[in-house]
Amino acid sequence: MSPKLASGSLNSGKEEASSGKQEDQPSVPSSAGNRIASVVSPENEACERGIDPAPEPLHPVSSGPAYSVFTKTTKRWIIAMAACASFVSPMTANIYFPALNPIAAGLGVSVNLINLTLTTYMVFQAIAPTIVGDFGDMAGRRPAFIICFTIYIFANLGLALQNNYAALLVLRMLQSAGSSGTLSLCYAAVADVAVSAERGKYMGIVGAGINIGPALSPVVGGILAEYLGWRAIFWFCLIYAATWLVPYTLAVPETCRKVVGNGSIPARGWNMTMIDSLRCRRTPEHTAATDRPAERQLRFPNPLNALRVVFEKDLALLLFYNTMIYLVFILIAATLSTEFAEIYHLTDLQIGLCYLPYGLGCCVAAISQGYILDANYRRIARKIGFAIDYKRGDDLREFPIEKARLMPVYPILSTGIAAVICYGWVLHAETNLAGPLVLLFIVGLCVTGSFGILNTLLVDLYPEAPATAVAANNLVRCLFGAAGTAFIESMLRALGRGWTYTFWALILVVFSPALWILTMRGPRWREERRVRKLKRREEGDSAGSAESS
Repeated sequence: MSPKLASGSLNSGKEEASSGKQEDQPSVPSSAGNRIASVVSPENEACERGIDPAPEPLHPVSSGPAYSVFTKTTKRWIIAMAACASFVSPMTANIYFPALNPIAAGLGVSVNLINLTLTTYMVFQAIAPTIVGDFGDMAGRRPAFIICFTIYIFANLGLALQNNYAALLVLRMLQSAGSSGTLSLCYAAVADVAVSAERGKYMGIVGAGINIGPALSPVVGGILAEYLGWRAIFWFCLIYAATWLVPYTLAVPETCRKVVGNGSIPARGWNMTMIDSLRCRRTPEHTAATDRPAERQLRFPNPLNALRVVFEKDLALLLFYNTMIYLVFILIAATLSTEFAEIYHLTDLQIGLCYLPYGLGCCVAAISQGYILDANYRRIARKIGFAIDYKRGDDLREFPIEKARLMPVYPILSTGIAAVICYGWVLHAETNLAGPLVLLFIVGLCVTGSFGILNTLLVDLYPEAPATAVAANNLVRCLFGAAGTAFIESMLRALGRGWTYTFWALILVVFSPALWILTMRGPRWREERRVRKLKRREEGDSAGSAESS
């Protein structure tokens, strides 16, 4: 019996698979459909060595608890709120750009000093998620979300009312700490409620919120600064956050699996909502001891937990290449305004509108890549004879998740690389504005779609602490992004537009073998990490038993 089906039971009277079947044919009846297939197992490996496997049941019935007890409607509600929350951090970073000159004039300081607030914002954008992510994995998503948005609201209130540069600098750092920490929580909420077979779709929805921010916020910021003054930008951010926080506090349930398990364990204390209270009344008090969470002792969040992710071999490769893709994305966004102003002599509002094709491509990519990932997951499962369990989730020890996630990246990213090169030379030739706008849409569609896929794989590879994994990703990306934006203007002046963007596109080509290595070696590294963590857990339990005795 394969490990995948060890806990299953047999329906009486069902046929069994013959051990004399051909070695490369899964023992599946034609009526079984796509969701029931024979499973990758030691018996399959035995077939490849010419050894007849033991008979396998045709219709396994999985046992054990569901991966998530939340209804489909509740899941959609959780994902929708996570998508709206994911909009905040990129919106806050980009809505500020059109107002740099008005803010400098209003506070009586130079634009260089205002640019310093961008640097400090990015530093906190890199650091804050490492603390918030660890706190969210430990105490729950709800407390972390509520604390972050409360900090963000008060920071915006102060920014809207302040009248000196020092207050602006400090409050922008506080604003960054409140907004950027939510990104890791949004992805973690998806991992809490969605099995790997359908995770791509939900990750895409959250990614759409992230990608709409850079597209719409410069336009919104330009309109607010031009017609209502720069302070209206911070009032807008405050109103948006408060509008989100009220329904979240009232009606979005806790999802952290360390706190509520699969959702069947009633939340307590600050993890509770009105829905949690109603669920507690309906849940029998004699909940099985195995369903009760261990007593949780809260501690101060440890940002170094995110660094541990960086030192895992498979995750390090993934984070590195994801960062390279993100660099191309952010460098194009950072130079768009200056290049378009210099070439096409556009106003601030017109430049803001030029971000729309880029953002539209990002949004389409985020939504479509989710469906592509889920379809490829099902295709790979059918090909290797893997039974997908939408209710209880899949045991990825027996599934090549790296291959399933990375296969769509190659054609998508190749198109994006070609579009980046064309974009650079179109700007170099100073063609009609329509040319770079069309290419911006393609770059947004393909480049953003690629690192969105890698983000999904990151959560798949580190399911025990997804917020911490995303925080590590954010830390690496933001630090490299801050360094890249510091010298990109000098690079443009030295190499010219065409060769600068060609250089960054070729960087992606040069390091692309990292994806192949991850596909080939990833499953082994993933299993080594699982065994290592299991051994540490057993040693900890043994030490605890020795102390108690």
